[in-house]
Amino acid sequence: MTNNQTQPPTQNEGLLLNIRHIVEQARGQIKQTVNTAMLQAYWQIGRLIVEDEQQGEARAAYGKAILKRLSQQLSADYGKGFDITNLRNMRRFYLAFEKRDALRLELSWTHYRVLIRVDNASARDWYRDEAVLQNWSARALERQIGTLYYERLLSSKNKAPVEQEAQEKTAPLAQTTEDYLRDPYILDFLNLQDKSYQESDLEQGIINNLQQFLLELGKGFAFVERQKRIRFDDEDFYIDLVFYNFKLKCFLLIDLKIGKLKHQDVGQMDTYIRLYDDLHASCDDNPTIGLVLCSEKSEAVVKYSVLSDQKQLFAAKYLAHLPTEEELRVELQKERERVQAQLNNVSNAAGDHLT
Repeated sequence: MTNNQTQPPTQNEGLLLNIRHIVEQARGQIKQTVNTAMLQAYWQIGRLIVEDEQQGEARAAYGKAILKRLSQQLSADYGKGFDITNLRNMRRFYLAFEKRDALRLELSWTHYRVLIRVDNASARDWYRDEAVLQNWSARALERQIGTLYYERLLSSKNKAPVEQEAQEKTAPLAQTTEDYLRDPYILDFLNLQDKSYQESDLEQGIINNLQQFLLELGKGFAFVERQKRIRFDDEDFYIDLVFYNFKLKCFLLIDLKIGKLKHQDVGQMDTYIRLYDDLHASCDDNPTIGLVLCSEKSEAVVKYSVLSDQKQLFAAKYLAHLPTEEELRVELQKERERVQAQLNNVSNAAGDHLT
């Protein structure tokens, strides 16, 4: 005997989906409201602590004792969240972002606890904005800071903010393929301790740490395949790694090389991208791009090969370990000199135009 009051399953499922959508939306709004209120409260607490310390040297000298007493009283009133460490973090939070308008409320308190450890104000602001733009988790943000992502951008061709500023003075800035690629790539998470590792070890390490490699690779990339076989004229070719970028709407082919970049490496990748476009890319895809990832670049090869004029073919260096402070200092000095030369050229060009 059937129950006439029973609704058809499809109707019930539709109603359930609609209600779930409303509940999830409400929960998201509540979570964002709570996060906003928490950040504003912590900022205000940090401001009050700093202003109290600034009343005089004697009060500042007893700051540690004051924080301890505050922690005891606030913990008794409100429970967890007001230990001395967190109060210090609130103080640093205010000092790092003294203008409340500088707060990005999309980020959590956990994000800001990571950000306040960055001493360089320009780097800190950049990491804050990039975390929002890229929707980084606090863990992802911490890793990018730990791998000196901002500093590497400063020393990376076509990525330095100063260089972008120079370009903005002469022409509208447009996003290109190069904006999505980096140089160098930091592969410290592979833990390649032994210098005798092979290309197969490098490839397997990337596959084993694919999530971290995608994070290092950059915006909009998804893994497609490894050792992709393509056949041409009765000969088989194998591409180490294939990715797809949903922002560029094209495939990225990566060939891994140990040692210095050679002309034949460039020629081989040029063949790969032409074959891949013909055999696998669809009419909706943009032209395939190729990246030769090597442990040492050759400026001569870069200058006197198809790399110099092929807009879909690139070479980049990978570092198995983070650079030392001295290595980074040398690279930054080179970048400063290069950018200064570029700014001088822009200034000279502008002067010639005016005259």
